[in-house]
Amino acid sequence: MSTNNGSPFMKTHARIYVAGHRGLVGSAIKEALRAQGYDNVLYRTHAELDLLDAKAVDDFLASKKPEFVFLAAAKVGGIMANQTCPASFIRENLVIQTNVMEASRKAGVQRLLFLGSSCIYPKVAPQPMPESCLLDGPLEPTNRPYALAKISGIEMCRSYNHQYGSHYLAVMPTNLYGPGDNFDLHTSHVLPALIRKTVEAKLRKEQHLIVWGSGKPLREFMHSSDLAEACVFLMNLDEVRFNSLMPLDEPPLVNIGTGEEISIHDLAELVAKVMDYRGKLIFDETKPDGTPRKLLNVERLHKLGWHHEIELEEGIRETCQWYLVEKEISKEELELHPC
Repeated sequence: MSTNNGSPFMKTHARIYVAGHRGLVGSAIKEALRAQGYDNVLYRTHAELDLLDAKAVDDFLASKKPEFVFLAAAKVGGIMANQTCPASFIRENLVIQTNVMEASRKAGVQRLLFLGSSCIYPKVAPQPMPESCLLDGPLEPTNRPYALAKISGIEMCRSYNHQYGSHYLAVMPTNLYGPGDNFDLHTSHVLPALIRKTVEAKLRKEQHLIVWGSGKPLREFMHSSDLAEACVFLMNLDEVRFNSLMPLDEPPLVNIGTGEEISIHDLAELVAKVMDYRGKLIFDETKPDGTPRKLLNVERLHKLGWHHEIELEEGIRETCQWYLVEKEISKEELELHPC
């Protein structure tokens, strides 16, 4: 839900580039723009445009000259992926954001929205975490390379605004989920992994399901459609409110979340409830928990007039249904397995 006073800053015929349009975030932004009547949205697949290639990115933006850029492209993954490939996570994310921001400057982009992650905040941070706690303490070790790349992206936004008069804004989403999420058990985040594990346990008639960690950490989850709506809302702010988010003596940063949290234990139970899985949940405490609590302070966003709309159980139900359709698993097939 939003209350964006006045006419949108982005006109419906504006040239808008969505970097990373095939990912969970980018695809949701692309759909939100389409639903709101934007008819000149630019996007390219990785095969068509490698964002790790600076010259290719320069050439593309120079030729298309987008007025607005949503920088949602990134190398992302859960704890296992971050621990397995830390060098890839810091290197590729630094290169992608550097290439797109610099090419956007050269192309005269009016506004750029950089998508970060709530893992930028210290492992032990005040809860809920305000934007001001950035760099106030050590990061969570399991995803520090990724977090440092995103922190660098925020500083790049501030530095470009200061040196070049750019209008680059960084937004930090909470944990996201939704249709089109990554369900690979080696690289996915906790919620899609739980959905896949629960479906597979039910199909195999397994009487128990193993969940990584103690189940005690608290997490905040937002549907990708809500995030997309928030991003478009922010890009459409009038000049006074948009510029107020980019003071030169502070990071140009806005948290995007629901302001609500749930334990991993209760999350696993909620997924089991939605999928009607009646087996036992076993929490493997030999696996890492990650940060104990990650709740974003979203007062800044709420004061601007935006609030989320999709509640967690509703969103999980929709995402489960999407996954079943994607995997061609019928409701009747699941009902044959009462576990």
